[in-house]
Amino acid sequence: MSTKFKILILGASYGSLLGAKLLLAGHTVKLICLPAEADLINAEGIRVRLPVKERDGLVELDSRTMPGKLSAGGPQSANPADYDLVALAMQEPQYRSPGVRELLAAVAQAKVPCMSIMNMPPLTYLKRVPGIDVEACRAAYTDPTVWDAFDPAYMTLCSPDPQAFRPPEDKVNVLQVRLPTNFKCARFESERHTAIVRQLAAEIEAIRYDAGDGGKLELPVKLKVHDSVFVPLAKWAMLMAGNYRCVTKEGVRPIRDAVHTDLDATRAMYNWVVKLCTDLGADLKDLVPFEKYANAALSLKTPSSAARALYAGAPYIERVDRLVQLVAKQKGRSSPVLDETVRLVDEQLEKNRAAQKQPAAAAR
Repeated sequence: MSTKFKILILGASYGSLLGAKLLLAGHTVKLICLPAEADLINAEGIRVRLPVKERDGLVELDSRTMPGKLSAGGPQSANPADYDLVALAMQEPQYRSPGVRELLAAVAQAKVPCMSIMNMPPLTYLKRVPGIDVEACRAAYTDPTVWDAFDPAYMTLCSPDPQAFRPPEDKVNVLQVRLPTNFKCARFESERHTAIVRQLAAEIEAIRYDAGDGGKLELPVKLKVHDSVFVPLAKWAMLMAGNYRCVTKEGVRPIRDAVHTDLDATRAMYNWVVKLCTDLGADLKDLVPFEKYANAALSLKTPSSAARALYAGAPYIERVDRLVQLVAKQKGRSSPVLDETVRLVDEQLEKNRAAQKQPAAAAR
């Protein structure tokens, strides 16, 4: 009989997707989130809707019918030492928030293996990637000090390739998947920790979901474990070619338009980032071919989460654009297209921060 794990997930939005898969495999999952979210999840569970091959419409997964045990609470409600694995599923700027910062520090102190599913790799993970000067990357992070206490041996990265969103018309315990690709996880340094994610991957692979009509469905969105530390960096090319190029001088645009309006320009940006990754030591087989990405982007009809947050007034967003720019600089490389993206994001963030200060100034 396989071990049943206790898994702590920081972030209940995107984290619900991984959480649902772990619950279907029979594990105990705790989601760390805002009080209103926690109350709703504890009362009604989570719903994850996803497309499944050869099925019309979306299949809805309801945590209340799953064999695993789900709970939710605020940052003060969990003792990391009680868990076998921690998954990081918040946006990078959120880790400096009061309460979350202290929980993250407790995770580091408890020496619990951490698997990040953020677009922005934890600064600690970069220490595992040969050829990167981590100190020179700190400027890309909202608060790099939150990662200083972590041991790289206890940190891995899982490329968050699946695309999902919370439908605005639904309650906050609902997540909808629009691109059901796989989580691609790099192994941990130790075999003992890697064995945990390998077991989870095998169990998720084996799930057959009863959709209520007598059929057993193989569900998309698997967890794949890889030996190469470079595999999760495959997301960088996608982010630079699509997600961050949703930001333009004229405003925001959908990922599909960012990719397909000028496919040659998109291919050039994508391949530039691929070359950066291979310069660092990645093998081409670690990465995703451009044609596969471009085809997947056809279904991405809304702007990226980073672009949406930026134009909704967020004072901080994940700056993978700046991180890639800084890593490239270490290799003596630059891209005018990327530089312009970084400039546009910087400019909008400055406007957002200035707008937040104005009411405070008026109140004085």
